[in-house]
Amino acid sequence: MPLSNDKKSGRRLRSGFTTGAAAAAAAKAAVRLLAGRPAPSKVPISFLDGSRGFIPIAACRLLDKDKALAEVIKDAGDDPDVTHRARIGVVVTFSRPGSGRVIIRGGQGVGRVTKPGLEVPVGSPAITSGPRQMIEAEVRSELDRTQADRDITVEVFVPEGQRLARKTLNARLGILGGISILGTTGIVRPMSHAAYKATIEKALSVARAVGLKDVILTTGRRSERFAQGLWPDLDETAFVQMGDFFAFSLQQARRQGFELVVVAVFFGKAVKIAQGLAHTHAGRAPVNMQALAGWCLQAGADRELASRVAACNTARQAFDMIWPRLPRAVDQVGKRILAAASGYCGRQTSLEAVIFDFEGKVVYHGGQGARRMPPPHPNT
Repeated sequence: MPLSNDKKSGRRLRSGFTTGAAAAAAAKAAVRLLAGRPAPSKVPISFLDGSRGFIPIAACRLLDKDKALAEVIKDAGDDPDVTHRARIGVVVTFSRPGSGRVIIRGGQGVGRVTKPGLEVPVGSPAITSGPRQMIEAEVRSELDRTQADRDITVEVFVPEGQRLARKTLNARLGILGGISILGTTGIVRPMSHAAYKATIEKALSVARAVGLKDVILTTGRRSERFAQGLWPDLDETAFVQMGDFFAFSLQQARRQGFELVVVAVFFGKAVKIAQGLAHTHAGRAPVNMQALAGWCLQAGADRELASRVAACNTARQAFDMIWPRLPRAVDQVGKRILAAASGYCGRQTSLEAVIFDFEGKVVYHGGQGARRMPPPHPNT
């Protein structure tokens, strides 16, 4: 597989391949065996970006004269996810008479779509268009003229798919019973944010497709859990983990027509967003303590407190100096979050911000949408 640069360490990182590419390679191996050739130890694959590579085959055997099974161990390279080292398998069946169709189905461990808003229709196996295109291309590349009148069924299965799915957001997206077979190019490129952005976009799309007009953006599971405690009556689809992708998530929410966007974050992320940072990853976007100290001064702090805040090493250290002594400084942060968000959402979207302390208690709650959303629980 190709390599890419790790800009932090200078090390060359190894790319991997997607679940979709694994399924395509397994299908190619099974068809090759059914065509009377030896079971391969690896097969060449054409990726959707025009590149080519070899994928190892972990198992390949005949089940009967017109049916074969093959499996691939997914390799996500140096950017592994929950499906890294998972077995991705197919059962390929030749049938006659037919018309030369390639029929792709989902088997054990492949999720089924139950909510609208995804690329795949409701009721279909969660196998997206990229993998389908790769599977069909690799199957057809192994056929000869004598097999042109056969229908070929490719059933994709993932033995550990149901267990792995519990570590993903699939259930939130309405993908039940297993994992998704994904991939836009077939290649997993280390340090790429494309997959996370795609998850955010899909989560927002599902929320709109089920009729939601309001969405709550959090940075991860912990902030999401506290936000769900504030609005327990909201469907879980309304909660979307934006991670560090603040600007991207707001822009997507605007494009998809949400009427109200709530940003619910811990104080550390809140300060970064208030600084105007579009992306809040710790390695690329440190908290600006000088800016926070200036906001403290605007909120009425004396010079001694502002100097101590400016000298802090962490947002938590600064917060302990500010709260509850100077709540107006936290208000300054909340108002700046709303201002930053409005730059990405525009005036057509109502905005609300919630800031949690490091234990999950609400220390700020304001914005245009506050009158439309349920207020925080009294215990917060």
